[in-house]
This record gives sequence, structure tokens and C-alpha cells, in this order.
Amino acid sequence: MNQHYPSKSRQTLSKRTPMRLSKQQNYQVAAIETMCHNAGQILISLLSYKALSTTDLQENFLMNQTFNVAKLAKIYANKSAHDILKLAFHQFGDGLWVSFSGAEDVVLIDIAWKLNKNVKVFSLDTGRLYPETYQFIEQVREFYKIDIELISPDHVKLEPFIKEKGLFSFYKDRHDECCGIRKIEPLRRKLSGVSAWVTGQRSDQSPSTRSKVAALEVDANFSTPKRTLYKFNPLIQMASEEAWNYIRMLELPYNSLHKRGFISIGCEPCTRPVLPNQHEREGRWWWEEDTHKECGLHTRNIISKE
Repeated sequence: MNQHYPSKSRQTLSKRTPMRLSKQQNYQVAAIETMCHNAGQILISLLSYKALSTTDLQENFLMNQTFNVAKLAKIYANKSAHDILKLAFHQFGDGLWVSFSGAEDVVLIDIAWKLNKNVKVFSLDTGRLYPETYQFIEQVREFYKIDIELISPDHVKLEPFIKEKGLFSFYKDRHDECCGIRKIEPLRRKLSGVSAWVTGQRSDQSPSTRSKVAALEVDANFSTPKRTLYKFNPLIQMASEEAWNYIRMLELPYNSLHKRGFISIGCEPCTRPVLPNQHEREGRWWWEEDTHKECGLHTRNIISKE
């Protein structure tokens, strides 16, 4: 029976002692191992990068740029409300507040809530809102399980005003003074501690005043020399029909006054239903002959665009 024995060369190889490297050679081996590891990490990164879509890459690039309002306003001019709100949350996080004034603003709340379940929301309670509007605010609060902070007028300013002029002075000398006390001053107080806020303005709400409002801007009304306030208008390109299609499709809550012909809904004494073919702003301050029907919350930003 033939037996197989290791060859002489194999015997010699098995008897060899492990190779001893010089200190310099050990450094070289370590360097090569590090290079191989880094090359592997680079390859993984390249594969991950390739997996990202072009849209993802563009979005990541935009969000990591310096917050240049004028530049970003142009870039986001025709982007969706979702994209604009995503940018807002990315830039300001917990410093961002959403203004909720009822009507179709529930669309704004819905998109914001889907991006951030802890979205911060406030609403101006002028003390003269319709009961249906207060009920609507509560419906939205329950629907999304969120807090809605109600901002009220300063009684120190409101009470002397009512004592001097009564409850309906705006029918005689315009709405500006009343809105100033019930809306503008409370909003200024709220925004004094806010980095950025979101509004539900749409260009078709008032073509004579809101058609040129930007998707994001520096708030000219409430910024101060020491503090810049930023304002986002994600719904600015959304038409009323589109907003209502969104509400119906997702079965979102809405103000029951809409069933009675109301479109633009504000304070009870200053809002009424509109007739067929009338613009929605014709139901606000109808006794005034001014085509620029605004309460003053956005006036300076509107004027600066004209």
C-alpha cells in the first residue's frame, strides 16, 4: 500500500517560523489596512448617494444652504405647501408657530401636523368671533389632539376703547382701530417671542392685495431692529377649490358657517355671507368702499410688494 508523505518543500515550509516584520514594515501594513477600510466606507457612501433620488439630493442641498430669504423665496415660489412647511420646520424647529384663523386653515394644520405631530398652533380670539368658529377651533383641537393657544386682546387697552366708542364704532369710522386692539396688538405680543410663523394666506383670497405675496419672507410688520421675524405662506399658490377638494377628500373638519354661504370668516359684526359670483372678500367690512380689505396683520408685507 502506497503511503503519501509530505514533500520536502512542505516539510521545510511547515517548520518555518512566523515572519518577523520590522517596525517600519508594521507601520506600512497598518497604513494599508486603514486605506482599505476607508475605501470600503467611501464605496458604501457612494452606493447610498446613488440610491438617493435627484429630488432628495436637491432638497437636502437646499435645506443645508444659508437661510437667504430672497433666494429661497424664488426657489420655493412654485413648490408645494408640504415642501415649504418642511423647509420651515427644518430651519426653525420648535421656534416655528402656525397661525390658525379658521376657515380653510385646517389644510395648513393638516400638512403641518403630518410633518410634526408636536406642531405649535395659536389662534387670535378677538372676543367677537362667531360661536361656530369657537366650535370649529375645538373640533380641530380634538381631531388632531393638539393644543391651540388662544391669544386675547389686552383688557387694559380694550376696555377704555369700548367705554369711549362702544361696541360698533367701526361702522362709522372704519375697522382699523378695532382690529388694531383686538388683532394686531395681541399678535404682536405673541410674535415677540417667536422666531418664525406660518400663515394660511392664499393669493386668490384678495387679488388686489395678496397676489404678490411670497412663499417665505421677512415679516415687515412685526420684525424689529433687534430681531428679524420670518413668515412662511405655504398655501399662497393654492386656490380655494383646491383647498376644498383637499378638505373633502380627507374628510377634515371645517367651519359650519361655510354651509350658509360664508367664505371668508372673521368677526361676527364684520362678516356676512356672499352672493353668487361675489368675491369672498366682499363679505368682509362691506360698508367700506376700500378695495384693499385687510385687517392689518399682513399690510406692510403686502404694500412692500406693490
